[in-house]
Amino acid sequence: MMYHIYLVEDEEHLRGLLAAYLEKEGWQVRSFADGTSARSAIAERPDLWVLDIMLPGVDGYQLMREIKADQPTQPVIFISARDADIDRIIGLELGSDDYLAKPFLPRELVIRTRKLLERVYGGHYAAGKATASQERRSKLTLASYLIDEQARTVTDEQGSKLELTSKEFELLLYFINHHGQVLEREQVLTAVWGMDYFGTDRVVDDLVRRIRRKLPDLRLETVYGYGYRMVKA
Repeated sequence: MMYHIYLVEDEEHLRGLLAAYLEKEGWQVRSFADGTSARSAIAERPDLWVLDIMLPGVDGYQLMREIKADQPTQPVIFISARDADIDRIIGLELGSDDYLAKPFLPRELVIRTRKLLERVYGGHYAAGKATASQERRSKLTLASYLIDEQARTVTDEQGSKLELTSKEFELLLYFINHHGQVLEREQVLTAVWGMDYFGTDRVVDDLVRRIRRKLPDLRLETVYGYGYRMVKA
C-alpha cells in the first residue's frame, strides 16, 4: 500500500536524506522545514508523522498536541537531539508512538516506520482497499462499545465517538485479541511499546487507568502482582 508520511525536519541535509530513505520503501513522503508550514497540513491526516522536536516557528511538542487534538490515534514518531530521557517522557505523555534520539542511522528510522505502519495498519488493505469481509471482521461489539479496528474508532451506545490516543487504542486491541488471558505487564509492554522501549512497566498501569476512565463499561480486571485480564461484560 502507498502510505503517506509527513516528515518535519529543519536540517535541510538530514531532511533530504531521511526522505530519500523513506521513499525507497515505496512510501510517499511530504517534507516540511518548519512547524508552521506543517501545522497547515494537519487536517490532511497522513498515515504517519515524523516530527523533529526543535523546529522554527511551531515546535514539535505543539505540533503533536494539535495533531492529536485533530486525530487522537494518528501515529507519530518523534526525533530529537536534546536530552533523550526528558524528550522521551514528554513525547510519550503527548501520545507519541516511537522516539529516535539523534544521531541515528536513516535505516533505523525506516525500520521503526515499517514496524509502526504494520502495527497500526497492517493486514487490513489489499491493493489499497479493504474487502467487505475484512471490513466486517474489523468491527466488533464489546460491552456497550462498537470498536472499528479499520477506522481505529470506538463508539458508545449513543453513537458518540470516544477519543482514544494511538497507544490507548493499540492497548485496547491487544486486550481484545487476548480476551480472557492473564497478561503480564512486561508482556503487554513489549507487545504495545516494542522490544526497544526503555522505561518502567508502570506505563502500562497508567494507560490501563486511562482506558478504564474513558471506557468504564469494559471488564478489565487487575490480577494483583501479575498483570491484567479482559473478561466478558
